[in-house]
Amino acid sequence: MLEDAETGFCGAVVRWEKAAGGVTVTLEDRRGRHRVFPAGPGFLLDGAPVELVRPALAAAPPAVRRTASGSLAAPTAQRARVVRASRIFVEGRHDAELVEKVWGDDLREVGVVVEHLGGIDDLAEEVRAFSPGPGRRLGVLVDHLVTGTKESRIATTVAGPHVLVRGHPYVDVWQAVRPSVLGIAAWPTVPRGTAWKDGICAALGWPADPAAAWRRILGAVRGYADLDPALLGRVEELIDFVTADVVHP
Repeated sequence: MLEDAETGFCGAVVRWEKAAGGVTVTLEDRRGRHRVFPAGPGFLLDGAPVELVRPALAAAPPAVRRTASGSLAAPTAQRARVVRASRIFVEGRHDAELVEKVWGDDLREVGVVVEHLGGIDDLAEEVRAFSPGPGRRLGVLVDHLVTGTKESRIATTVAGPHVLVRGHPYVDVWQAVRPSVLGIAAWPTVPRGTAWKDGICAALGWPADPAAAWRRILGAVRGYADLDPALLGRVEELIDFVTADVVHP
């Protein structure tokens, strides 16, 4: 117990505070009463004079950094990961750019490369050329993967123990971006016979320039919260598959 030499008040230190005249210390006696005193000399500990000095504050823990996908970021000093033999294929450049923006840090950490195909009409040939097998897995992200579509029929021809095909239900990966991120209520419906991206630009009153429209859409994406779960879950499945150490059932 500390004792204030001038008043004889005895108590334990319960609080330090900054004040206009310097630093104060609050003592609490055995009855729970508090008294505030200027820090410094003028105190006794077991009858011996002591000077109260505010202890140094503990360093704040480093801020937790997360990637755009919401994962914990690896330490910046971590060595680069050797690229795995396994890969993830996506249909087009826009798919690849969106995956890179949200999952790029995660993929570099685990050494997985994403390649875009320019469509999936030749997917079976691409898979054969890749030669998937143990330790050389292939994940494929497909647009408009809905039962009964061309995409679903192609997917069934390539799936296997070392190939996992997953997809979202949208016509194009543009729709996997939440409409609210772009300040719109919903993605417009494009009439049959109209080029989908041109129709989207026209319906939203944007210039008839799909490349510029995509830059606008991608630029609005900051992280995983800006994407629809229908895409988020499928990409996470593919990453898990190509980085797993056991054969996928």
